[in-house]
Amino acid sequence: MQQALKEQLQKFVRSDKHITVLTGAGISAESGIPTFRGPEGYWTVGSKEYHPQEMATRRMFTLAPDEVWKWYLYRFNVCSAALPNPGHYALVEMEKIFGNRFTLITQNVDGLHIRAGNSMERTFHIHGNAACMRCFAECSRSLWPVPEIFRDRPPSADLGPEEIRLLTCPDCGSRTRPHVLWFDEIYNEHFFRFESSLRTARKTDLLIIVGTSGVTNLPNQVVAEVGRHGGLLIDINIAENPFSQYARKCKGYFLQNSAAGALPEMMDIFRQ
Repeated sequence: MQQALKEQLQKFVRSDKHITVLTGAGISAESGIPTFRGPEGYWTVGSKEYHPQEMATRRMFTLAPDEVWKWYLYRFNVCSAALPNPGHYALVEMEKIFGNRFTLITQNVDGLHIRAGNSMERTFHIHGNAACMRCFAECSRSLWPVPEIFRDRPPSADLGPEEIRLLTCPDCGSRTRPHVLWFDEIYNEHFFRFESSLRTARKTDLLIIVGTSGVTNLPNQVVAEVGRHGGLLIDINIAENPFSQYARKCKGYFLQNSAAGALPEMMDIFRQ
């Protein structure tokens, strides 16, 4: 890590300024969770193969709710079997050091940040959580955990009557849906902390971007807002990406490293 960046981080930790961390699929990939748009995301229905951008839509759920649920239950089990890595635990320590000056905005639906120890209050799940479900008919805003009975379920097995019953809204009897942001839906505040994320961006003095390249809208808005008002941008990624280029344009830094490598090193600097 460059000496100039080390000195900036040491100075920052002694200030009263706000730090935000934005995480994406890269930090989860280090825990063995395949990236959403990778080959593991494809799903076969009959003789046709569907891409994640086709499966993860409200339209597909309307047409084939059982197939969409089977796909998400497979992903639910992959996430459940994964464990937090040193990058996740470094962010837990970071929250402890900065307290109310810290916000974590995550695109990941695997719940690993919470399982590692970050607080729900300071963690914004802007794409939802695959371990939760809600009413597809939107009779309420309630969230329920996906039942434990679905753990280790064979991914290709059809849903039985009892399983379908467990995936039914207890309030109105409609089908439940995974609590995730689908490609043909838009962000909102209640489920996805849209306005809260933008308010946080406006007060952020240091933004650490981890393992994401900005494919989706809200992360792009967060990064652009912090850069626009002169906040320090640090992009951590194993490869060059639009955020690394933007960070350098704003006189920030690109650390070509893994989350598990860069974040613990950064925590060592904050502890000093």
